[in-house]
Amino acid sequence: MNKNTILGWATFIMILMGMLLIGLGAFRYNDVAGWGFGAVGIGFFAIAWVFSSLKGRV
Repeated sequence: MNKNTILGWATFIMILMGMLLIGLGAFRYNDVAGWGFGAVGIGFFAIAWVFSSLKGRV
């Protein structure tokens, strides 16, 4: 596997984990913890965006 393949897989895993965390925050936790899970999920999306933009440049 080259660097671009690894960044592609990392992007996919980060998007998957971001959706899982946002889903946990929306459907499992109804108190303040749900907001935290949602915020961390959005952070995972932001990091996945960075990984995606680095693909082809590294």
